[in-house]
Amino acid sequence: MKINFQTDVGRKRNTNQDYASVFENQAGVSLAILADGMGGHQAGDVASQMAVNNIGGRWQESAVDSSEKAAQWLIKEIQDENETIYQKGQSKPEYLGMGTTIVSAALLEQSFVLANIGDSRAYLIRNGLLLQLTEDHSLVNELVKSGEITREMAANHPRKNVLTRSLGMPGMVEVDVTNHLWVPDDYILLCSDGLTNMVSEEDILSILLSETSLNEKVSTLIQAANEAGGADNITVLAIHFDEKEENQ
Repeated sequence: MKINFQTDVGRKRNTNQDYASVFENQAGVSLAILADGMGGHQAGDVASQMAVNNIGGRWQESAVDSSEKAAQWLIKEIQDENETIYQKGQSKPEYLGMGTTIVSAALLEQSFVLANIGDSRAYLIRNGLLLQLTEDHSLVNELVKSGEITREMAANHPRKNVLTRSLGMPGMVEVDVTNHLWVPDDYILLCSDGLTNMVSEEDILSILLSETSLNEKVSTLIQAANEAGGADNITVLAIHFDEKEENQ
């Protein structure tokens, strides 16, 4: 298994409110986490770094080694972190209303467990196809689901950045958790909307299937988002369950 992640401020932003990292626990299981913060001043980057580092730090202390335990662990820890970020948001005027998306993948021996809130996405690339595994918690996605607008209209909707769910909300937040089996040569892509708002799924797929290293694929995805306008921070985290490595 190979993992590579990179982040870029984008061409239209002055600060980077995205954050990503990978953590390994006591059982040798990796957890990849990506967050896209929101809020004025530095509040968004405070929220995204808190989410990644706090949850990641607790993962390192855990010994979670099964999909069932990973799902339960992620729900509890993300809900706890929601309260922590909400309280931090109440602590200073400049932090008020801060929040973040989160998408995470616990990478087990035969499966991976996804947990997400917001509109940062997880995709699976298998047999030359790209499949979105997470659902956006956004106003525009609700409008698409209800049939009020089409997917094409959603792409340019003026309120496409309005989230219906994020980390840092008052009260209990619902976490979407799913479990998936992986097979050799699968890719998992975690990314912020700075990628998906700028680069089509067809182009994302062709870049991931290109004959280059994982590091180069991730760099090329970020470059493509910037060339398309780079309107937001761009963060890409790619995981490859590499057949060649397994067979060595």
